[in-house]
Amino acid sequence: MHSKNRLRNVTVTLEEDVAQWARIEAARRDTSVSRLLGELLKERMSTHRGSAADAADRLVNFGKRHKLSLRGLKIKDLINEGRR
Repeated sequence: MHSKNRLRNVTVTLEEDVAQWARIEAARRDTSVSRLLGELLKERMSTHRGSAADAADRLVNFGKRHKLSLRGLKIKDLINEGRR
């Protein structure tokens, strides 16, 4: 299997009503909640200009354009900084 398509385990925490909806929707689609969430996230990702690699490339180009060093920064740090 190509590493780009390798599946990763993640843990999510949902509000009870959201979890209930996900279980019902997954059953309706004859799939698991895990696969349902994966499909929904993949669909969302494709509607927002491509893959994580594309997002990383855009971030690097932004840094170059604005003469910023992004070395050592993590995406989660940048996201958290945007929330401040």
